[in-house]
Amino acid sequence: MSITIENLNKQFGTYKALDDINLEVNSGELLALLGPSGCGKTSLLRIIGGLDVADSGRLLFHGEDALQRNARERNVGFVFQHYALFRHMTVFENVAFGLRVKPKKQRHNEAEIKRRVHELLNLVQLDWLADRYPAQLSGGQRQRIALARALAVEPKILLLDEPFGALDAQVRKELRRWLRRLHDDLHITSIFVTHDQEEALEVADRVVVMNKGRIEQIGTPDEVYAKPATPFVYQFIGNVNLFHSRDHAPWTQQHGDAVAYVRPHDIDISHTPQDDTALPVEVKLVRAIGSIVRVEVAADESCELVEIELSRERFDATPLAIGDKVFIRPRQFRVFQAGEKNEFSAA
Repeated sequence: MSITIENLNKQFGTYKALDDINLEVNSGELLALLGPSGCGKTSLLRIIGGLDVADSGRLLFHGEDALQRNARERNVGFVFQHYALFRHMTVFENVAFGLRVKPKKQRHNEAEIKRRVHELLNLVQLDWLADRYPAQLSGGQRQRIALARALAVEPKILLLDEPFGALDAQVRKELRRWLRRLHDDLHITSIFVTHDQEEALEVADRVVVMNKGRIEQIGTPDEVYAKPATPFVYQFIGNVNLFHSRDHAPWTQQHGDAVAYVRPHDIDISHTPQDDTALPVEVKLVRAIGSIVRVEVAADESCELVEIELSRERFDATPLAIGDKVFIRPRQFRVFQAGEKNEFSAA
């Protein structure tokens, strides 16, 4: 089921939640809506699901107007952050709920409902918990049951609103990998909302980066990370260093009032200058963090710290200590005019 969104707008009082949104979601795609709190991603998800109404614009499911259909008619499955399971029902009855409340003409008989529920519980690898209650489950198990319940009605579209936000980091990592594998098996058109950049980059086919009710960039995880379209995307996805022309960074001087954006892992550091663009700095911090070594340097006391990430191998080849006078040079960077979205150049 493909989704087409055209010139969609939504306002709450004076607050513009969605500002002229245009988006195509391909059939069978797993799409992430990524952005900070208040950027409009949940408002967009709720309008797609029929839980909120747009002020203007069009929403098409496979070319047909969806705004005129109520939430039940849209055949959409919802998974929320806090599970929304019925506490007084067993796991089995929670999953069966959507099947039991279907209109009489569409409702399956009891044997088919039982077969379908156990099939779904096997799919989410929790059939052995069918007789338990939500309070007896872990957070990760509850979220998988919530997903099974959403899938029970055989939705054409699956919407997930911060589905792993209430879970601890390790469980979140395991579940998002599991969700990716499950989607590859089912191929249901799916949209999930997250503010976790790592989650979006790991799980999604494409990422929609949103800010202040507008779309900043749409692309594959690699595109939005490696080729950010705007300064906002650069700063929101991954760590980045900013070099201002006023700080006499050699990489911005030819662009006037500009800012160079450089990822920490894209900076070379050495004890001798590599060329005439190398910037002399002093090492302020060296800290090993797992497989990487984080180094912080500064040109002088008045300048902002520059963060550099080195692999253990790179660090061993160029040992560093606090107080060392060294030289840095970016291997690649992007320059934007100060205060503007327009990009000057990339190197």
